[in-house]
Amino acid sequence: MKKWIIAIIGVLVLTLTGCAKSNNADTWQTMEKNKQVVIGLDDSFVPMGFEKKNGQLTGYDIDLARAVFKEYGIKVSFQTIDWSMNVTELRNGTIDLIWNGYSITPERKKKVAFSRPYLRNRQVLVVKKNSGIDNFAQMKKYELGMQTGSTAEQWYETKQNVLHAKKTILYDTISNSFLDLNSGRIQGILLDEVYADYYIAHMAKSSEYKVIQNDRVPMDLFAVGMRKDDKTLQKKLNEGLARLQKNGKLRQINEKWFGKDSNYLGK
Repeated sequence: MKKWIIAIIGVLVLTLTGCAKSNNADTWQTMEKNKQVVIGLDDSFVPMGFEKKNGQLTGYDIDLARAVFKEYGIKVSFQTIDWSMNVTELRNGTIDLIWNGYSITPERKKKVAFSRPYLRNRQVLVVKKNSGIDNFAQMKKYELGMQTGSTAEQWYETKQNVLHAKKTILYDTISNSFLDLNSGRIQGILLDEVYADYYIAHMAKSSEYKVIQNDRVPMDLFAVGMRKDDKTLQKKLNEGLARLQKNGKLRQINEKWFGKDSNYLGK
């Protein structure tokens, strides 16, 4: 009986060890063989990746990811995830890439590898136009909303000398923070400029909002996040993005979603 138990434990150890190695290996050959890659995203992040009323996924990053992997004949599948758990999902192998308005930050670089950047962005403050708030400093009297696990949250935690609110409230999605802004529970939202511009422009009462910038908030860069061992995947992504930049496809996608190419990153 004991021998059987020992044998079973041995098999389990070998299996788990094998899984660990698999999760930490360069996975490009598997993707190339299966002709499929899984991308994790928050499906409410306009205009990068979001769900339309008919349930179809659309967005800037959706178009860009499909265009890059079309170069390699690989089909892209999109997996909706809890954004605060994106690195965990990546490590567990549930997804192969984090590709959804994912900014490069020092904190994230400790956990994931990044592709070359493909879009410029910055963090901005959104308030109601009639709030009387005109700058970051005034938020010290008010409540501020942010998305859990967002670049905004990471930036706020290290730069409170630039923006320090009376209280902060974290949300699972940015759209939920807008609900509280409209009801008066919070008085400001810190978020990505690309989200703020697109979301407000498509709201019925867009004139009721104000987007505030601050010169002390640096530009950040969107890139694709992946496991650190995926060296070949990183190389292929960089080559694919460079190819789209050269043939003009990246410019076309920028113009489709932003109406201009001002966020375009040159070589």
